[in-house]
Amino acid sequence: MSSPEVPSPDTTASDDIGKLPPALRSMWRLCRLGFSYEPSLMGVSFVLALLAAVPDALLAVWFKLLGEGLLRQDAALLWFAIIALAVSTVATWLLQTISTRLQRRFRDKVTIALESHVARLQATIATVAHQERPEYLDRLAVLREETYTLDHMYMSVFSTAGWLVRLGITVALLGAVNPVLVTLVLFAVPTVAATSWRPAVERTAQERGAQSTRLATHLYTLSTTAAAGKELRVLGIGPALAGRRRAAWETWYRPVAKERNRSAAWYAGGWAIFALGYTGAIALVAAGPHASASGAILVLTAGARLSSYLGATVGEIGFLRGTWMDGAQRLAWLEHYAAGVAQHANLPAPERITDGIRLEHVTFRYPGASRPALDDVDLFLPAGSVVAVVGENGAGKSTLVKLLAKLYSPASGRILVDGADLAEIDTARWRERLAGAFQDFFRFEFRAGQAVGVGDLPRLDAEPALAAAVERAGAADLIRALPSGLATQLGPTWDGGVDVSFGQWQKIALARGFMRDEPLLVTLDEPTAALDAETEHQLFERYAERAHLARQSGSVTVLVSHRFSTVRMADLIVVMDGARVAEYGSHDELMARNGRYAELYRIQATAYQ
Repeated sequence: MSSPEVPSPDTTASDDIGKLPPALRSMWRLCRLGFSYEPSLMGVSFVLALLAAVPDALLAVWFKLLGEGLLRQDAALLWFAIIALAVSTVATWLLQTISTRLQRRFRDKVTIALESHVARLQATIATVAHQERPEYLDRLAVLREETYTLDHMYMSVFSTAGWLVRLGITVALLGAVNPVLVTLVLFAVPTVAATSWRPAVERTAQERGAQSTRLATHLYTLSTTAAAGKELRVLGIGPALAGRRRAAWETWYRPVAKERNRSAAWYAGGWAIFALGYTGAIALVAAGPHASASGAILVLTAGARLSSYLGATVGEIGFLRGTWMDGAQRLAWLEHYAAGVAQHANLPAPERITDGIRLEHVTFRYPGASRPALDDVDLFLPAGSVVAVVGENGAGKSTLVKLLAKLYSPASGRILVDGADLAEIDTARWRERLAGAFQDFFRFEFRAGQAVGVGDLPRLDAEPALAAAVERAGAADLIRALPSGLATQLGPTWDGGVDVSFGQWQKIALARGFMRDEPLLVTLDEPTAALDAETEHQLFERYAERAHLARQSGSVTVLVSHRFSTVRMADLIVVMDGARVAEYGSHDELMARNGRYAELYRIQATAYQ
């Protein structure tokens, strides 16, 4: 099964709101997500935002009555207007203060929930295509930045609802003075249209330049972190990187600035049209046949407030459309993508392997690659065997390991485990029975024991298991040399943390990979590249011996290495060449065949003499 195509960001799973426009559908899904986390806080915050709008919108009425009281010398009406103004002002302030406090509390709680939701979605996707393909990374980069502001969308929704209530009341008041004044709303249409269109255009330009921003961020990280510090100084390339970062930022910014200027011009034109309408409304009431001082006061007050209400409403809608609706759409895209690549496999992982793992006509091509990484591969890995995979760079060795771990699915062909299709075996259950280490391991800057223990989470702090894994990885001397042993904080950027070399990090990664006692499949993909040949040989000799003792579980060990002196101890050696299996057999068999393996073996042997 090949990796699915990237769905459009506005593609969401069909549900009961499937008829809404994509942006509103995505926002509605995000609102439901927030409600599922904090229903009470969200509900109360929304109601308070609506209630706070009412006394604020009625201020125009009290100003009208205040004017009438002054003109008529009506003390009762005057005092009523004054008291009403005071009550409305205090009520508006009180409701807004309470509403703001509750909204902040809701936002703080939902922020953690949203960040966890995004992290969980990415972490639980069975394959790693979304973390390796540029078009996925561009969208994920934008989503990561927007995740920290998605919680503001709820605040914006509350505010927008409140401004709409204010607008509704204000328009009703204007219509009560003269029905013609309701048409003032039509003069706001160009502004609303420009505001709705403007952010989408700008965000499209930003997304087109996402690769440039990712490059700028990468270069900034290189220039400011310790990892590359020594090489930057020795090579003297710091200023050059700074120049490249500036150029990458300019590549992103130029088209974005152009779109911003163009949309700003349309936005200004929209406001000019509204200003003309507002001026006409004042003239109609102040100088028309039914001119009224109190009506003029109401129009002046309500009209002015209509302008501010409209500006606030349009601004909130613009933010919603430009930032948070787009962020909600990307979140919906990630949810849909995660659901789309979910492998609905329900077969349990076998308790033990009795026959072996067989690859039948397996072909796999990385997205955008001109040729397959594996091409029609037929291979059998017998139960209980230690299998070494060798070959030049790009021959498909690491790809084979990724397919066995279900990090990718074959484009064609299938992988069978004791006759059962690996695609039908539950991914989580299968990975619970995997162990090993990769050449591109991650440096977990935890305490040393935890950096090892995450290799088998249920036994994270089990000291006997940790000690056994450390011993298997040949890392016992390293742990003893640390100031506090397994309790030592790794990473010099943390309080009390220590710095360790790349080779020492690799030993910790190996220990992490050896935490599980009875794996069905052990994959060692160039896990000792930073170790010297003798240390690597001793390590694999020790582990091969252990693997042979564990034959009763049928465990298959797959070792990828460039060092032929190490792999000769394997039961079987697979020689990859040009994405295909060139040769297959034991060391003695392959040497007797005098083929590609024998040629490469002699070249390395000569180099070590």
